[in-house]
Amino acid sequence: MPAISVIGLGAMGASYAAKLAGVPDARLRVIASGQRAARLLSQGVTVNGHHLGFPVVAPDDPVEPADLLVVAVKYTGFAEALRQIRHHVGPGTVIMSLLNGITSETELAAAYPQAEVLYSITVGVDAVRRGQEVTYSSLGRIEFGQAHNQAPYSPAVQWLAGVFDSCGLTYAIAPDMIRQLWWKFLINDGVNQVTALLKAPYAVVQQPDSPARATMTAAQREVVAVAQAKGIALTEADITAWLDVLAGLGPGQYTSMAQDALAGRPTETDIFGGAMRRMGAETGLPTPVNTVLNQLLLAQAGLAPTPA
Repeated sequence: MPAISVIGLGAMGASYAAKLAGVPDARLRVIASGQRAARLLSQGVTVNGHHLGFPVVAPDDPVEPADLLVVAVKYTGFAEALRQIRHHVGPGTVIMSLLNGITSETELAAAYPQAEVLYSITVGVDAVRRGQEVTYSSLGRIEFGQAHNQAPYSPAVQWLAGVFDSCGLTYAIAPDMIRQLWWKFLINDGVNQVTALLKAPYAVVQQPDSPARATMTAAQREVVAVAQAKGIALTEADITAWLDVLAGLGPGQYTSMAQDALAGRPTETDIFGGAMRRMGAETGLPTPVNTVLNQLLLAQAGLAPTPA
């Protein structure tokens, strides 16, 4: 009977929690406090029309450590989440981060060295949350593993594959998860920032000749250049692979950053455009598209622009 803890029940977290609730004999609980906990306890959450009520535990409640801990908060809430999960981590706890960006696994491993922190990305998910209701037309796949994977896989990787098999989650174990993490960074850097700036759904970047799509791929080419300077083997083919995924997403669905922009919440532009500006300065490479996207998103949110 695996104990599964989830922190962050937004569109992505709720979608995966709904699937993980189907693990035979699983004891799934959601870590939440304050108004979030009150809403979950009183209203639950609905995923693709199915109403779900999850047990909710406060961050300071003493609990049995989890076998699997899923961290699905936005990066703006990650520092607080690092503290809130402490009672759920024990020796051998498998931690899977669904955060955007390329640093959360490293930060989790530093904070909880007793755990098994696996690298993971999600590809092809178009989940949207409105209030307590989550919908998606595609849950895509999850890729996960150690930094480098070759069969026979590590015990933690094999165990998590078994968990996913038992609840019908589509997954892949990538040979090089660091490269895959950067590929997902490439994807989000372009599509999330452009759709957030335009407050528009995927349709705006699905048209082959649209200015929005051209801006997205221009930002992604800057990621390819910076990645190559850092020894990560991204190429133009990785942008093409993303465009193949993009074609299968719901045209009316929104990226997580576009949802944040529409709701007036802070966006994650700092871990995309902001990070690209910093890495561009570090590698001596120009990042003009990411610089403009970053500055405009900050201006859209009423924040002061960051120094050039």
